[in-house]
Amino acid sequence: MSLRLRLISLVAIVLAVSLVFGSAIACFSASRSVRTEMLSALVVAQQTVENAVDRLQTSHDPQRELENLVTSFKGNRHLRVSLSGETRAIASPAVEEPPFGRVPEWFVRLIRAVPATYRVPITLPDRSYESVVIETDPHNEIVEVWNELSDSLITLVLFCGLTILLIYLLIGRALQPLDRLAAALEQVGHGVYGTRIDAKTVPELSRLRNAFNRMAAQLAGMDLDNRRLNEQLLSLQEKERRELACDLHDEVSPFLFAINIDMANIARFAKEGSTAKILEHIPSVTDAVNHMQRQVRSMLGRLRPVGLAEFGLNAAIGNIVEFWRRRHPQIDYRVTISPNCEGLGEVIDSTVYRIVQEALSNAVRHAQPAMIAVSVGRACHDEDSRRDVVVEVFDDGHGMDASPGVGYGLLGMSERVRAMGGRFALTPRPGAGLAVKAVLPSPALQRESSFGSTEASSQ
Repeated sequence: MSLRLRLISLVAIVLAVSLVFGSAIACFSASRSVRTEMLSALVVAQQTVENAVDRLQTSHDPQRELENLVTSFKGNRHLRVSLSGETRAIASPAVEEPPFGRVPEWFVRLIRAVPATYRVPITLPDRSYESVVIETDPHNEIVEVWNELSDSLITLVLFCGLTILLIYLLIGRALQPLDRLAAALEQVGHGVYGTRIDAKTVPELSRLRNAFNRMAAQLAGMDLDNRRLNEQLLSLQEKERRELACDLHDEVSPFLFAINIDMANIARFAKEGSTAKILEHIPSVTDAVNHMQRQVRSMLGRLRPVGLAEFGLNAAIGNIVEFWRRRHPQIDYRVTISPNCEGLGEVIDSTVYRIVQEALSNAVRHAQPAMIAVSVGRACHDEDSRRDVVVEVFDDGHGMDASPGVGYGLLGMSERVRAMGGRFALTPRPGAGLAVKAVLPSPALQRESSFGSTEASSQ
């Protein structure tokens, strides 16, 4: 059942219950009113007849006076007066009828107005005994009460009908913004994030409209970011493929060609039996193979971090630091990795490794630092059980102004971190150098030992 029908049904039930209780109270009041009216009419008629009988003792024509007395009650709506004896005179009320149909029998029984009779005896000189009979007739009063109650019920029914109709129209008008919201949500569900709700509405629904517009704007921004990230990802993939193709063409292909020539010469010398010449060509083949092995290993390192899956994040980062330490021993490398940062998952481990790799490379090549610090840990959230992974790399070099190309690789890392729902920041240090910080969401909470660290330092 729709919300509109539920509200209308509730209002209709309330109105119906109110109508029933109001009718019951009206019927009770009507019954009491009819009985009171009949009793009042009977008392007044009784006093009138008794006063008239007292005057008959001195009347010259008592019979005529009695007839006139009975006749005087003609037109009374509630009493039937008659004279018993030799001369009968009757004054009956005019029978009234309701404008529509007849008074229902159940209503007459509900009123419970029983007719009452009262006799006033009359004794006249030299005449037989006569009496004036007064009898109440509640018919006309019941008709009057029924007419009033009918008018009230008709008015109430019309009022209830108009109320329900007004509620139906008002609720329909009030729910129109919800219909527009449902249509807008359906459009957003189909990817149309430019949908907005601009129609004016009641204050209670304006907050919902504003919240939807903000949500749609955020989704549009996220969709734009996702498209831009996808384009950058494709560009990076194409760049990596071009670099790999260039390395294969420039570094591997010539050596394979050289090995092919050397092996052809060795085969020719073997047929000629020139052992000395064969031995002269073997070192060149060995050198070519070693060069290709180093080149292939370097290419694999760019595609997949060496030792990350086999030995873990700590060992993989240690290999990066050791790589740069051998080439730049004058730099002080300080590494702090929390033990609870192992086994975070392939995606997070790979992202942390790439951030550290790119930040180290950027600092060593462009910042000329005397010290580089690497920190990987977990940040606790009190509101839930999630602990984010925090990666920090900072140096004391001369910042980001060394070369226009500084930060290009880190920019790609920032896009990757944002795609994972994390945060990435490049912050110049107050003294000197640059701080790289990434916060990666980690939904799984692991049992962690006390915080510890491993440090390697050298001057």
